[in-house]
Amino acid sequence: MLKSIRLSALASATALFGLSACTHLTDPEIASFGDREAVTPSQSADSYYVSAAAAIQSKLEKRDVKPAKNVILFIGDGMGISTITAARIYAGQQKGVDGESYHLAMDSLPYSALSKTYSHDSQIADSAATATAMTTGVKVPGRTLGLTQDAKYGNCASAEATGTDSLWEIAEEQGLATGIVSTARITHATPAATYSESASRNWEDNTEVEDGDCADIARQLIEWDHGDGFEIVLGGGRQHLMPADVSDPEYPNKGGRRTDGRNLIEEWNEKSDAHVFVYDQAGFDAIDFASDKHVMGLFEPSHMQYTLDREEDGAGEPSIAQMTEAAITRLRQNDKGYLLMVEGGRVDHGHHGGNAARALSDAVALDEAVAKALEMTSDEDTLILVTADHSHTMTISGYSQRNNPILGLSSYGFTPNTGADGKPYTTLGYANGPGAVCGEGDGDAEAGCARSNLSKQDTTQKNFMQQATVPMASETHAGEDVALLAGGPGSNLVSGVMEENEIFHVIGKSLGLLD
Repeated sequence: MLKSIRLSALASATALFGLSACTHLTDPEIASFGDREAVTPSQSADSYYVSAAAAIQSKLEKRDVKPAKNVILFIGDGMGISTITAARIYAGQQKGVDGESYHLAMDSLPYSALSKTYSHDSQIADSAATATAMTTGVKVPGRTLGLTQDAKYGNCASAEATGTDSLWEIAEEQGLATGIVSTARITHATPAATYSESASRNWEDNTEVEDGDCADIARQLIEWDHGDGFEIVLGGGRQHLMPADVSDPEYPNKGGRRTDGRNLIEEWNEKSDAHVFVYDQAGFDAIDFASDKHVMGLFEPSHMQYTLDREEDGAGEPSIAQMTEAAITRLRQNDKGYLLMVEGGRVDHGHHGGNAARALSDAVALDEAVAKALEMTSDEDTLILVTADHSHTMTISGYSQRNNPILGLSSYGFTPNTGADGKPYTTLGYANGPGAVCGEGDGDAEAGCARSNLSKQDTTQKNFMQQATVPMASETHAGEDVALLAGGPGSNLVSGVMEENEIFHVIGKSLGLLD
């Protein structure tokens, strides 16, 4: 049950499609749909919550805002503005058309804002803190999930008094259908922010938990007891739900990670006759998503494959667009509405590897999922938001001519542009990362450390790492604002420069779930 401190009694419910054109959320008689009740979450006294709620309330009082029946939140993990621009050009060029003027599906969303991604203690935040901002309305310490600013990273005891009510918990309690889709592990930071409270994002299974009194994230997923539970969960990461002595269904030489004797996949299946688990494309294809099944699909022991690798290796697992289609099909069986998160988790991982090809192809794959959602829904009843949790250090630079390959060498004409060292450079580069031209301790150019000549390298092939300035084993996040794009009822609350935790209030107010 929710930890909410108060429920507000509301006026009689108004049917969604009976609303007049002038209906807006400040009208008391239409604050909810069906039997929804506005909730005051347990974190409502948190200073970040209070300021974000006030910011959205101010917009509500000035604008006609139509209520939403459904909400889909798309998160491109690490999909900063430079990534969106490069992905747009990449997508167009892959289709053989002009990349610069090409339009992504997300580009069609009519409202936009900049989202400020800092966390409670970090100028440049991680995915756990940023996802928690969106799912709970508060900014929190880095690497913590579902807690408030008073939590202490790695301190199990601090979680007991700092818990929150996520939008997914509130939605389930109000009878909406809920789902999460990710190309990362489903216990990873972003999807885990919908259901878990953890002093460490790393506590994905019991072997990682430093205090035996804390429930690991995978266990919290299976023990999640709000409403009738998630209707659909699709992603990777089944190793965190499986015992160490049980072989993976696709990779017999691999086992699970759990050492507590629990098989959480079996526990999912045992919840009811309607609970089913699948692990590959064949199992996914066999599911009737237009049913009452509660579906968990975990398609890799860890993260799902990058789009480029999945397409090259064949369809051993569904694409993010296919998973999004399945999720919407399942969730819309509920007449009361639904709340869905879809994360393109591997955009982030491509960037961390200094590998723009994989990052961009996964960003385009996420956009294909957005296109599928727009095709399957109506802007009369479904609010769609597309954003990133944070950015990365990838830049687009040089003076390339129009339609120069975005993964290629910077060029204006037949001769590549060159740096002061006389060597060509790529249009895309990173401020830091594994593609740095000099490793630690290599010294300067006079000591034999010089930038490699890219003239004879194919910089467009999928394994190429763009050159970086500062050598690091893993490229880092960046701290600039990210884009927030929106369409559908409630989308006109998205404008200007917003705090990331205001997204929670946009969704909650649009759905009539927040007091």
